[in-house]
This record gives sequence, C-alpha cells and structure tokens, in this order.
Amino acid sequence: MSASFPETPRIAIIGAGALGCYYGARLVKAGEDVHILARSGRAALTAQGLKVKTPTERITARKVHIYGSSAEIGPCDLVIIATKATANEALRQVLPPLLKPDTVVLTLQNGLGVEEPVAEVAGPDRVIGAICYIGCVRTAPGVVACSFPGLMTIGKFGKPAGERTHAVAALWRRAGVKCTAQDNLELQRWHKLVWNVPFNGLAIVAGVTTDVLLADEGLRLLARRIMEEVVEAAAKFGHEIPRSFVDLQFERTAKMAAYRPSSLIDFEEGRDLEIEEIWGEPVRRAKSVGAAVPRMEMLYWLIKQRIAQRNAQLKAKARKR
Repeated sequence: MSASFPETPRIAIIGAGALGCYYGARLVKAGEDVHILARSGRAALTAQGLKVKTPTERITARKVHIYGSSAEIGPCDLVIIATKATANEALRQVLPPLLKPDTVVLTLQNGLGVEEPVAEVAGPDRVIGAICYIGCVRTAPGVVACSFPGLMTIGKFGKPAGERTHAVAALWRRAGVKCTAQDNLELQRWHKLVWNVPFNGLAIVAGVTTDVLLADEGLRLLARRIMEEVVEAAAKFGHEIPRSFVDLQFERTAKMAAYRPSSLIDFEEGRDLEIEEIWGEPVRRAKSVGAAVPRMEMLYWLIKQRIAQRNAQLKAKARKR
C-alpha cells in the first residue's frame, strides 16, 4: 500500500462506547470528517452529539454523523475500531463496506493478538494498532467522563512504522491527543499489559477500585509482582521494559483516584470481557517460551471463575422473572 495518507481523510469510527465517543469528539472538534457507527443510542447521539469532560477541559461536538450500518457510511480513508475484541466476529460484515484499496484500519483494542482478526478481514498491510493509556467511562450515550486523558502509541502490524502510520499519529496530535508512532507494536502491547493485567484483573477478583487496591498492602504488592512477571515474559520475546516503567504505573494510577477499570465496569454490568486477549493470550505466550508466570496464570483462572459465577447468577435471576 504505497498511496499517501490524505490531508483531509474521511474517517469511520466503529463503536460509540467510551473510546469511540472520546476520540470521536476530539476529531470532530478538530474539524475532521467523522462518521460513527453505533449499535445503540443513535437517537440520543444524533440529537445531543458528543460531550467529553476531562480534568482540564470540556469538549462538545454537536453536529455528529451517526449511522446504524457501515453500508450507510461507505468507503473511508481511515477506519477506527473502538469496539472490544469480544465483538471482532462482527468485523467480517462491518469492515468490508468501509474499505477501499488504500484504506487504513486502526484498532484501539486491548491485549495481545487483536490485530490478527482485523488483518484476516482487511488484509495485514492496512492494519495499525493503537495502545491507549487513558482512563474514561461512558456515563450516557455520547457522554464521557475522562479522568486521565493520557496518551496513545501506534504502530504498523508486523512491520516498522511507515509514512502512513506517522501521518495517522500526526492526525491524532492535531486533534489534541498525545500520540507517537513506534516501530515495534508488539513491544508497546506488552507495555500496556504491565498495567492492564494486574489492575483490571485484581479489580475484578477483589471487586475494588484502583484507590482501594493501592491502599491495601497485600493487593499493592501482588500487583507489583504480577507486573514483574509481565516484564519478565516480555523479555523472553526480546522486549525490554525497564523496571522504572513499573514504578511509573503506580504513580499514574495514584492520580486516577477511585478509578473503576473498564474490565471491572464490564464485569459488574454483565458484559463480555476481553479475558483471552488481556490475560489468556499473555499467559499462553509466556509459557510457550518458558517464562514462569504463576501469578498471572492464577489471576487468569480466578477471573474465569468469577465470570462463571456471575453468569450463573444472571441466568438464575432471569429464570425468576
């Protein structure tokens, strides 16, 4: 794919959850041509637009193009996947109407192995992965509370970042997002797991927000030990993550106050979790190269057990109605 990235791209965002609305609002505010595919809440999104509140600013995007199908949107220059990896099977129907020969597909999904399903549908040379260091929740259709705007790193799937990857990073920076293009996407994914594996996982198992987790001596120590296992597993694949990065995760998390990680929210609200991408796949890859990750593996199985218990309770409640 040698075509250059257009200066004024036509952009499709798949998903109107917290990330889709947050990044969509920033792009709309920057004057970009944005088209959002939403599964629900379309009437409210069309009528009210997007509203984002961060610790330092408020963003309102009133005129937003909302659609119920990708066929209504049509071909775009950039497609942003803002749905969870648990919904990737739907990409086989959703993505094709949005693609033209030089379309770039950017996935914002968490975990390992998330680019592969996108590449199967769109072709590997189109795919860019994004790692979003952000704390935000959707409180209503189109309404997002962002406690930690953070930053984004992006990289091309299976290759060093090229001209188009750098152009997409520049697009985000114009929209007010701190974004850099990196040559090693897999390394960046392991970086994100340093936070995601312990904090999302322990929040589910213990049923607590991040401030409670940090205040509990045992949970805080366990989080650190799990982070160290992630770092050691990454090193087995040649991805060196400095120990100072572990300390940085605690410093950043302390600033997020009583934050409910996205996986905890999904768990409590009965939704599917990215359990394989965030916990299962890292454990399998670590064990495949001989990395000892007993705490990661235990956490993975505990989360699976908690999900099984939750689902059984939900089914029991549904039978009583």
